[in-house]
Order: sequence, then C-alpha cells, then structure tokens
Amino acid sequence: MVEVRRKDGESGESLIRRFTRKVQQSGVLIRAKRRRFYEPPKTKRETKEDAIRRKQTRDKREYLKKIGKLEEWMEKQGYRTYRGTKK
Repeated sequence: MVEVRRKDGESGESLIRRFTRKVQQSGVLIRAKRRRFYEPPKTKRETKEDAIRRKQTRDKREYLKKIGKLEEWMEKQGYRTYRGTKK
C-alpha cells in the first residue's frame, strides 16, 4: 500500500504529484491492469517459442551492431533512434 504524508507548508498539488509518482514507481497500477482480465498461463510450447524468438532477435541485434547496421535496421523496423523519430 502506498502512503504519503503531507509535509509542512506543502501544497495540495505537490502532494498529489508526489503520491502519483509513488504509485507509478510501486507498480500497483500495472498489477491491477494485469489482473483486470483473466489470462490463462502459457503452455510449455508457447514459453519455449517465446524464448527462441527473443534469443533470435537478441542475436540478430548483436550481429547488426557488430557490422554497424543496427541503426539502419531499427529505423526500418520503426524504432526511435537518436537521429530521428518514429514515423
């Protein structure tokens, strides 16, 4: 549970801002949104496929980084880079 006490001379707006920040940092909202609808647990096959997909993506990114084409690939995929923004 998140609790915030008002400091001496603190305005109501800053108290609410501090409370909101604490709630976001604690992850309460994320957990509540996750529990809003029941999601059945993944099967072993789905878990393995997800792990394989993550590993392939990670390996591809490492390879592209080594050959110097990572930024080009990221822009093509629609990721934000320091040179531009998502289109």
